[in-house]
Amino acid sequence: MTIKEKAGQMCQYVALEHYKHTKKLFNGKVPKNSDQYAFYPDLSIQEIKDMVVKGEIGSFLHAKDLNEVHELQQLAMKSRLKIPLLFGIDAIHGHAVVEGTTVYPTELSLSSTWNNNLLYEIAKETAQEVRATGMHWTFSPNVEVARDPRWGRTGETFGEDPFLVSQLGVAFTKGYQGNFGKDNILACAKHFVGGGEPFNGTNGAPIDVSERQLREIWFPPFKAQVDAGVYTFMAAHNEVSGIPAHANKFLLTDILRHEWNFKGFIVSDWDDIEHLHDIHHIAATKDEAVKLAVNAGIDMHMHGPGFLVPLCRMVKTGELSESVLNRAAGKILKAKFMLGLFENPYPDKTYARKVLRCEKHRKTALQAAREAIILLKNDGLLPLKNKKKIMITGPNANNERIVGDWVLKQPDENVITVYEGMKDVFDNCSVDYINSGESLRHPDNEKLKLPVAKASEYDAVIIVVGSNSLRYQDPEKTCGENIDRANINLPGNQLKLIKEIYAKNKNVVVVLVNGRPLGEPWIKENIPAVIEAWEPGAYGGQAIAEVLKGKINPSGKLTISIPYCSGQINYFYNHKPSSFFHPYRDIPSEPLWYFGYGLSYTTYRYSELNVPENAYINDTVTVSVNVTNTGNVSGDEIAQLYIRDNYSSATRPVKELKGYKRIHLNPGETKKVEFKLPPSAFAFYDINMNYIVEPGEFTIMTGSSSRDEDLLKKTLIMNNR
Repeated sequence: MTIKEKAGQMCQYVALEHYKHTKKLFNGKVPKNSDQYAFYPDLSIQEIKDMVVKGEIGSFLHAKDLNEVHELQQLAMKSRLKIPLLFGIDAIHGHAVVEGTTVYPTELSLSSTWNNNLLYEIAKETAQEVRATGMHWTFSPNVEVARDPRWGRTGETFGEDPFLVSQLGVAFTKGYQGNFGKDNILACAKHFVGGGEPFNGTNGAPIDVSERQLREIWFPPFKAQVDAGVYTFMAAHNEVSGIPAHANKFLLTDILRHEWNFKGFIVSDWDDIEHLHDIHHIAATKDEAVKLAVNAGIDMHMHGPGFLVPLCRMVKTGELSESVLNRAAGKILKAKFMLGLFENPYPDKTYARKVLRCEKHRKTALQAAREAIILLKNDGLLPLKNKKKIMITGPNANNERIVGDWVLKQPDENVITVYEGMKDVFDNCSVDYINSGESLRHPDNEKLKLPVAKASEYDAVIIVVGSNSLRYQDPEKTCGENIDRANINLPGNQLKLIKEIYAKNKNVVVVLVNGRPLGEPWIKENIPAVIEAWEPGAYGGQAIAEVLKGKINPSGKLTISIPYCSGQINYFYNHKPSSFFHPYRDIPSEPLWYFGYGLSYTTYRYSELNVPENAYINDTVTVSVNVTNTGNVSGDEIAQLYIRDNYSSATRPVKELKGYKRIHLNPGETKKVEFKLPPSAFAFYDINMNYIVEPGEFTIMTGSSSRDEDLLKKTLIMNNR
C-alpha cells in the first residue's frame, strides 16, 4: 500500500445523502458548533466519489440506508486495491437513526432493568439490524459514568456507578460483536474519558481530576470493555486535567494500549482533531493538530477533509513516522477482514426486509420497557382499578418523546404514545386526552386552562411530563446531546399544570418521560403516585399503561441518584464520608430519590444475611441473603450488594455496589440469593497508589436500594495469610 492508501484508511467522511440534506437544510452554512450535521463546501459529491475510487476514504458515517451503502461500496470496488468501506452509525439504543427499525429504550432506561442478559440480547438484535442495512460499526456503548444531571447526555449512559456501568457496557459490547459473524458489528467504547462530570454540566467542558479518581471512577468501565474484547474506542470531546483527550498520549497510548493491551483502533469524535486548534488552542495550526492527535494514538479521523493531505506530507518529510500509518491502517483493515467485508461488502436487501423491526425485536423492546419502568411513589392509588373515566394530559402524553435521543422520525404507526397505550390497555373505561400544550421552551399557559377545568370530572388524572430529546425537534429540545441545563427542575409550565390539576383532583399520577434526572420535591411531597419511565422506546406507551393498570408489576430501580435540586450537584450515592459532615442549611443532605430505589405492587423482605466472620485477602467471599415476597402479587426484585471498607489508608466511599441479581418471586415465595465477591471487589488504590486489598474490617450490605434503612449489614474481617 502507498502512503496515501494507508492514510486513506484513516479517513472517514459523512455519507452523500447526509451531505445533500445538510447543505439544503442550512443553505450551505452549517453552525460552527454543530455536532450533528456536516457537508464540505470545497468538495462536490462527484469529488467525494472520486476520492473513494482513488482509495482516499476508508470509512463513512451517517449513511441513510442500504441503497446508499451499496452505491458507495461499488465505488470502493473500483479502487486499485478494492478495499471495502467501513460504515459507522450511531445505533445507540437500536438502529434508530434509520427509518423503520426497532427503537429500544434509551441506555439510562435500560440500565434500570439491572438485567445484563436483556441488554446483551438488545445489542445482539441491534447488530443484526445494523448489518442488514449494510453497516458495520456502532458508536456504542457509552460507558461514561454520569455524575452531573445537568449534562444533556446523561440518558445515553448506564448511570452513576462504575461497577454497574462496567457490567452493562460489557453486555452491549459482547452482544454487538459476538464472534464477528455476519450478524455482528464493531462496538465502540466511548468517550474516553471523563465527559460525564463536566465542571459546569455542559457537554465537552473540562474535567480536572486526580489519577486516583481516574482509576477509581472513570477507568473501570473502559477497562472492562477492553477485557471483553471491544475493538474500537472513541476519544472524548473534553480535556482531562489540562490535556485534551484527542492529544492525550497518557490516555490513548500509555493507558489504553500499553497498560491495558487494547488491540483495536481509536476514532476521533466529530471534528475534535480540528478543535485542538480552534477550541482548545494547543495547536497553532490544524496541521499541527493532526500531528498531535496521531502521535497521541488516534487512528481514524471523524470526519472530512483536512486530514489526509497533511498526514501524508508529514510522513514523507519525516515529521511523523510511517509506523503510525502502519499501526492505524493495519487495525482498520483487520476490522474489515473480521467483518467479512472482503468476501462480501454488499448488503442483502431481502434479508433487511426480514430483520428490520421483526416480531422478535419488537417483543424484546416491549419487554425492556416493561422491566425498566420505576415506581417511585404509591400511596395506594396504583394500580388503577375500577375507574370509569380517566383523563390523560401533559406535554409528553401523546407524542414520540418516549423514544429519546439518537432517533430520527419513525412512522407514526411504529410508536405507541402514552395516550395510545392507555386507550388500548384501559379498554374497559373511558380515557380522554386533553392537550395542555407540548412546548417546553415556549409554554402557553392558556392551553392549561382546559385540562385544569376538566380535571374534577375524572376518577383519576395521568399527567405525563418531563423533557424533549427528539433531535428532529431541535429548537424545542431540553435534553440530549449538547442540550445541557443549569437547572434540573421541570422545564416550562409543567409544575404549574400539576399543581393546578392536583388542586381540583387528588387522584393524580405523575409519569416522568425524561432523559436525565429531574428534581421536583413538591411532586414527591404531594402527588400520591409517581412513575419514572425515562425514555422507554417505541413501545413505552404500552408498557406505561400496563403498569398503571396493574397488568405489569413495576420492577425497575434507579441507577442514578436524583438530587433534591441543582444546588445539591454533584450528588452520588458512593460519596466520601466527609461529604455531608456539615449538612446543608436550606435543603436536605439526602437525595430526592436514592440510587437503587424502586417500589413494586408487592413487598419484599430481606432476611438471614450470611457473611463469613473472617476471610483472607486473596479469597473469593460468598455472601447470601434470603428474599421473600411478602405480598399477594408476583414480581421481580433486584437484590443489591454493597460493601464499605471501614478503615483504609486512603479514603473510601460510604458504600460501593459490588453485586446485583434480578429474581422472580411468587407470593409467599422465598429465594436464597448468593453473591460471589472476588478479591477485586475489596481492592483499591492505597496511599501509595498500589492496587491491593488491605486487611481489616469491611461492612457487607444487602437490600433493595442504597438507602441505609433498606439494607441488612454484617461485618467481615479480612486477614493476611
